[in-house]
Amino acid sequence: MGPSSVNVILETERLLLREFVPADVDELALVICDRENMRFYPALFERSDAEAWIQRNLRRYREQRIGLWAMILKSEARLVGDCGLVYQNVNGTTEVEVGYHLNRAYQGRGLATEAARACRDYAFQALGLTRVISLIRPENLPSRRVAERNGMKMEGEALCMGLPHLIYVATASKSGA
Repeated sequence: MGPSSVNVILETERLLLREFVPADVDELALVICDRENMRFYPALFERSDAEAWIQRNLRRYREQRIGLWAMILKSEARLVGDCGLVYQNVNGTTEVEVGYHLNRAYQGRGLATEAARACRDYAFQALGLTRVISLIRPENLPSRRVAERNGMKMEGEALCMGLPHLIYVATASKSGA
């Protein structure tokens, strides 16, 4: 599938966020099947889970017009993670979450922060949302730092996938985001 046939959602200084395509499975598996990278998840993912991850997001794009998008590092033309917006049921309320996962080899460069900020701003400016959240395990300090760098504040806790998560919140300001 050529680049012209892939739906790019957002572009930042260093990244493209585009819809997943089935051919992304090997590069996505490097992210979500990495035991250390996904240590805050309740179970280890396998390649078949990466295939299902892509299919789930393709369904989200069709049905909800949002989802996790492939995070492409422009300088390497390589998928290095994902970031996007997903609906979550949190304590009985439907919320839109800014979620992100980044290949360990690319962490510590501000890429997750850059992608998550772009998704937050897209939610406010393009979708007209006034609030987004990030659900983060309390011990996941790197993800908490990403949320905090993007102006999110911890608002409470929720049980997700049977595990405690902190609820980080960003709200749209009158000046845009």
